[in-house]
Amino acid sequence: MIKLKPIKLLPARERVASSLRKAIIAQDMVEGEQITLDTIAGLLGVSKTPVREALQMLENEGLIRLVPNKGAIVLGITERTVREHFQIRAALESEAVAIVCETGADISDIRDIVCQSEEVIANSELEEYSNLNQAFHVAIWTASDNLRMKKMLSVMWNGLSMRYMETLEEYAVKSFSEHKELFSKIEQRDTEGARLLMRQHIERSMNDMLTNIKSKDSPISGNKKNKTVI
Repeated sequence: MIKLKPIKLLPARERVASSLRKAIIAQDMVEGEQITLDTIAGLLGVSKTPVREALQMLENEGLIRLVPNKGAIVLGITERTVREHFQIRAALESEAVAIVCETGADISDIRDIVCQSEEVIANSELEEYSNLNQAFHVAIWTASDNLRMKKMLSVMWNGLSMRYMETLEEYAVKSFSEHKELFSKIEQRDTEGARLLMRQHIERSMNDMLTNIKSKDSPISGNKKNKTVI
């Protein structure tokens, strides 16, 4: 039996922001939709404080407009908004993984998460993969030991970047395959190889999320299999 450390996840406000950000980017929350502190706190099982902090973060990103005493209104999302979000992530995350390789940082936490991910996929425990996906990226940011970069990436996290009509199983298998290949480059301390694979990984996420934008006017858009639950 492999002894694994508990995985480290983002603070509550970042997790709430991630759930809302993903729902907005995937257009599961549409322009003009009103969201309230009570509703989001109830759906996510958290107190109002992290929800309030998350809404302030999303207003700074231009994804929502806060309404005093009423919560917030979802603003429109465009292809440019999605591209800019993921382009910034790609630049920062590819540099973070390069730093890990260059500095010979401790990668034991990253290895543990890869092992756990392989196990949950083999056992079809796919609901566990979302946390492990997040933990994989957080472990890389942490290993880079660049606190400002980690903070910037934490507030940009958007959760699983699933294609329109993609199932969780399809996503998990694809994502884990990329994580495993990327970790191989990290183990080899292949700086340029890891940097390239991370960029490709984030750009693939961007292209997957863009399928939700492009399917907006599809007659079957109301029946998406990957409807976000927040």
